[in-house]
Amino acid sequence: MTSKSGKTATGRSVLGAAVAAGLFAATPLAALFAPPASAAEPADTAVVINEAYVNGGSRNAPYTHKFVELFNTTDSPVTLDGMSLQYRSATGIKNPNGVVPLRGTIPANGYFLVEGGSNADNGVALPEPDISSGALNPAGASGTIVLADQPETLDGLATGSVTDDRRVLDLLGYGSSNTFETAAARSPGGTANPLSMNRTGGVDTNDNSADFTLSDQVTPTNSGGTGAEPQPEPEPRPAEERTIAEIQGTSDVSPLAGKNVTTRGIVTAVYPEGGFNGYYIQTPGTGGDIAEGHAASHGIFVFSSATVDEVALGDHVEVTGGVSEYYGLTELTVEEDGLVLLDEPAEQVKPAAIEWPASDGEREKFEGMLLDPQGSFTVTDNYSLNQYGEIGLAAGDQPLVQPTAVGAYGSDEFWAETEKNAAHSVTLDDGASTNYLGSDANKDIPLPYLTPETPVRVGSPASFDTNVVLDYRFGLWRFQPLTQLTAANSETVQPASFSNTRTQTPEDVGGNVKIASFNVLNYFTTTGDQLDGCKAYTDRDGNPVTARNCDARGAYDAENMERQEAKIVAAINALDADVVALEEIENSAQFGKDRDDALATLTAALNEGLAAAGEDAAWDYVRSPEELPELEDEDFIRTAFIYKRDAVQTIGDSVIHNDTDAFANARKPLAQTFKVKHGGADTKFIVVANHFKSKGSAPSSGENADHGQGAWNAARTEQAASLVDFAESMQERSSTEKVYLTGDFNSYAQEDPIRVLTEAGYIDQGGKTGEHSYNFDGMVGSLDYIFASPAADAVVEGADIWNINSVESIALEYSRHNYNVTDFYAPDMFRASDHDPIVVGLDLPTARDKAHGKR
Repeated sequence: MTSKSGKTATGRSVLGAAVAAGLFAATPLAALFAPPASAAEPADTAVVINEAYVNGGSRNAPYTHKFVELFNTTDSPVTLDGMSLQYRSATGIKNPNGVVPLRGTIPANGYFLVEGGSNADNGVALPEPDISSGALNPAGASGTIVLADQPETLDGLATGSVTDDRRVLDLLGYGSSNTFETAAARSPGGTANPLSMNRTGGVDTNDNSADFTLSDQVTPTNSGGTGAEPQPEPEPRPAEERTIAEIQGTSDVSPLAGKNVTTRGIVTAVYPEGGFNGYYIQTPGTGGDIAEGHAASHGIFVFSSATVDEVALGDHVEVTGGVSEYYGLTELTVEEDGLVLLDEPAEQVKPAAIEWPASDGEREKFEGMLLDPQGSFTVTDNYSLNQYGEIGLAAGDQPLVQPTAVGAYGSDEFWAETEKNAAHSVTLDDGASTNYLGSDANKDIPLPYLTPETPVRVGSPASFDTNVVLDYRFGLWRFQPLTQLTAANSETVQPASFSNTRTQTPEDVGGNVKIASFNVLNYFTTTGDQLDGCKAYTDRDGNPVTARNCDARGAYDAENMERQEAKIVAAINALDADVVALEEIENSAQFGKDRDDALATLTAALNEGLAAAGEDAAWDYVRSPEELPELEDEDFIRTAFIYKRDAVQTIGDSVIHNDTDAFANARKPLAQTFKVKHGGADTKFIVVANHFKSKGSAPSSGENADHGQGAWNAARTEQAASLVDFAESMQERSSTEKVYLTGDFNSYAQEDPIRVLTEAGYIDQGGKTGEHSYNFDGMVGSLDYIFASPAADAVVEGADIWNINSVESIALEYSRHNYNVTDFYAPDMFRASDHDPIVVGLDLPTARDKAHGKR
């Protein structure tokens, strides 16, 4: 990584791999830090990590200790004073936990050897190290080694993408590390493999996977130029001639792992760009109609950056290399001399026309093979589409559903849905490991699949137009296109297309009064640039977009707030409701303003939107009551109401349920009684806006730890019980039994808090629609509800969950404006929030309505 020259690179993390972590204590600065050498030049990005050996002392190890070798790529000496080597485990999310401050000088075009810890006493001693510290103790399978421009711990070192961190001079993420440059380097894979990770010629392209290769020639060299004693050339392992099916075997692990083999196949997919650095081959003539006794796959991945540029689709090849299981993917590692292009004719491969296999065992039979997927598929996850170019699919006509939306945690229904999700899930990938939110260069690459004209929405049917290869990487089964998918080649390479299921308005819910609930995703009129110390998430040009590390939770400045507001206004006005309960709107009192300041601003914007469309300015907002909780008992976000003046009118003041125990960690319910304009007492109804405690940030233990229903379930259950009592008191206060409990309850339909409400007699209106308001982890479910008391349910004509937010890619949010070279932002209703609104139609006719024949 050469951050000071402006070059940065990022990549995707590897999921689903169990990794070992090396833990160690930092060496005291006084022991390692010395005055600078006057003959050396100031530190710059000239020094790179050149070789890393992480298995010192283990079985088969040539050396007793681990080491990192640095290399000076310039013609002048460089001082290392003020730098450090640091290590963080593969799954580390905090600071590095091993720091070795550096001292001394690395010669021009020379080396510097840092000795680390040891796993055992196998091997011989290293050449005399320039520095020795047990604090450098990287794990053998996965981890991150950092060359830093400071002697102390890198607080806040990023995970995933590593960009613009000028404290980082170079970085090597390997194995399943969550921190790397572009993509992680291949690791030795365990402590028993005597291999080191080597850079060639000091070349740093900011791609760990390309810059580092594994070698059984371990060559530690110190600043004096003293290297290891020459090691004898390893005896070549004989290569057995085997078919691909014999290599794959009939289980999830190759029976030939660790052996050298020679095999033949037809090239079915090639990935010279994008980080895969390899190609798929399949036994000639296989595929097509699959025999009943088919037990082993005829396809296999060839990892070979040395030969990937030499092959093309349809080539008949012979390859020789080592068999391995790379985090679940059976593959051959082929060096430059391991490829032979064959001139002899061979029967071409035919795609296997199969429906999605329901189990891992059945999928293993097709790992690496060319497929023509049969049956229907539906988009179930698009969250990573704008970052990694991947789409979660569900086999069948529906997206996957949260198990606790179907059955109580631990019930037969819950486990049946869990098993169904596992059986139906597959990921459609883009043939690359590119992180499109990573480096500046990656942000300038148009996203695959998604364009402003072709939204890839959860619930959209997917139609396969080309063949794919069944791949397994990053812990997931994947359909891969036959080469890296780009905007330029999408017409021929993109394997699937998606139906556009958008609607411009909700379904007709009937009635003469409509009520709705809408989570407005941290609508703050107090922007980040108005607060001292507030930082910003920035776009690809470095412009601020959203606020962070401060009390403002929305837009960073007025320009971005206008973008956010435009989408919310478009959505609420198109919702065409008469009463809307709002969640996640700014509590302006927390910023020394009138409590309703942000609410009034949004109301004015809604009226301006109506006026621009030639309609009357009809919106008003419910004022905060005089009796308020103590400010320290309130959050920076609140619930609120807006309503149409010509449709309904308020009865009395709004009421806040000031239960400081149950709602100590959530927004307190807000109630308002309404009646139909010109209506009598029989048209009165109560709406209570709610926003229960979220499911995140779980305590490590206790009743509010995550026991299967998300964090804070016990707190939400207590809030539901308190809400029932509050609603009962409101019925007595307002002399009506018609009560609607609305809002974001942060609970799926079969979880404890919702059961409290339904057992109290409240009827879930959204449950009548068969739709869901939220999408998380590739599964749909509702967190947003309108519950009606029996009397309130009796006047309900219809309901709709309007899927305009949760099903859309996050790339469309105002908060992702200019994150990619493609401009996905539009001032429309799509992805105005992350929750979908729900709207219910009520039949509450007045005497005037009846006189005019209206219902």
